[in-house]
This record gives sequence, C-alpha cells and structure tokens, in this order.
Amino acid sequence: MSPNKPRAYHHGDLREALVASGRKLLEEKGIRGFTLRECARRAEVSHAAPAHHFASMDDLLAELVRRGFAELTATMTTEAERIEGEAAARLVGLGVGYMAFAAANPALFQLMFSREANRIDLKDGDEGAGGVRRLQAAIVEEMLADASSEVRQRMVDFAWASMHGFITLVLEGEIGGRDSSRALKSRGLAVLAAMAETVVRAAR
Repeated sequence: MSPNKPRAYHHGDLREALVASGRKLLEEKGIRGFTLRECARRAEVSHAAPAHHFASMDDLLAELVRRGFAELTATMTTEAERIEGEAAARLVGLGVGYMAFAAANPALFQLMFSREANRIDLKDGDEGAGGVRRLQAAIVEEMLADASSEVRQRMVDFAWASMHGFITLVLEGEIGGRDSSRALKSRGLAVLAAMAETVVRAAR
C-alpha cells in the first residue's frame, strides 16, 4: 500500500488519533485551516472514517475545547499548589498556569474562548470556562473574606479580565511583538503580581 494512501477504518484507537491530529492541525493552521478530511489524512484513515466518532468538524473541535479546559484548569491548579503562602501568591500561581497553557497552545486557547466555543454543549462533569472562574473565586474569596459577596464577585471578574486580557494581547502580538512566549515570560509575572495586589487594594 502506498505510504500516502489513507487506510480503511481499522484503526486501533481512531478517536484518540483524530483528537491528536486535530490538535496539531489546529496549532499549525488555525481554525481557518482546520478540516475533518485533513485530520483523517494525518491519522492515516479514509476521509469517511471519522464519522465513527465525530459526525462533523464541529464535533471534533468541541472535543478539543472540552479537553483544553480540563487541561487548563489542571495546569492552573498545579501551579497554585506549588506556592505555599498567602492567597495573593496562589492567585499569581493560577495566572502562571493560565499563561503556561496559553503559550504552549495558542490556537487552542483562542478557540476555547471564541464564539464557536460558546455554542458547545458540555458533557456531564465538564465545567468549561466555569472551572477557571471556580478556581479564581475560591482564592479571591479567601483573600477578601471580609468583603461582601458582590465585591468578591466583581474582584473575580476583574482578576480574570486582567489576566486573560494581558495574555490575549500578547498572543495577538499587541504586546511584545511576534515573540509571544518571550513576552509572557519576561512580563507575565510582574503583570500577575500587580493584578493580585490591585485586587486586594480595590476591595479595601
């Protein structure tokens, strides 16, 4: 069989192969260059084979988004748990995890917070973007235990908007030019630390 000819559907784990090829394709080509046919070609199966697991391109993108959010919240949790100290320091740790995921997966990160992702139905147990808010809310509530619930909610929104806005501007080249990874590393910690300090001061 020619090495360039797609195989018939006899793949041992086609679903995972399609997810892996889809994720790589997304990072290489972006959403505009993403097709189910190309994912199938990279997984070395026929163009009809993905229908066994994903009825459409949107179904595969939805799976990537779901997994992306699970990975994002896991990375944020890991970074926050590395830090022993005040809640503000752990809030910075969440931001470090957020930045690390975004820098490593820029196209997936942008897809996760796009209009397309807003239309994705979550599976049972999935939190989506709500998982990010939950992690931040837990720490902000600890930081501002004496503040009203309304103030704490506003501070969670402010913290998330500040962190996400900074990272998005870096990924789009508005901060740091084309080298987004370098810009995140060089300025990210300072921005996150300032954000955490501002959250605390704003509620006083």
